[in-house]
Amino acid sequence: METYPLEAQKIYYSSDLLTLDCENGPETLKIGEWLLKDPVRIHRMIVKEKTLQVDQLEVFAPLVSKLRRADYEYYRRITGLKMLIDFPGYSSEVEARIPYDTDPIAFYKWWRKGKNENKVYLSPAYQFKLFQKVAKMEPKVMLKKDIEFVKTF
Repeated sequence: METYPLEAQKIYYSSDLLTLDCENGPETLKIGEWLLKDPVRIHRMIVKEKTLQVDQLEVFAPLVSKLRRADYEYYRRITGLKMLIDFPGYSSEVEARIPYDTDPIAFYKWWRKGKNENKVYLSPAYQFKLFQKVAKMEPKVMLKKDIEFVKTF
């Protein structure tokens, strides 16, 4: 069986072959097939490890939509504040970053008190920034656990 090892300088398209180590040994698939088989692994190779270069339109754009369906939790974590949400006061979906930045109190109420934490992932750093803003502006709306979180720093 012919193998197609990763070439660091190559930009891959969906029809290009790539051999990756799997549980049952090396496996060769087209990049487009890898997107279906293991989208999280391919995403990590592109974004975190920076070992795989792909065409943005032909490979990366479809990869993001496949991630959403294949592993929603992973997708939610990598999207963070770029996640599109239905937020009160907006006529259509909006990036979570907009209300997070422009109206932290309303975002806090929606996210924490509205039980929407599963819709937008906030890293501990972004949580701290949000809680800090809300604590300065309107501390009475905050949950005790969030006030304590801010005090630990």
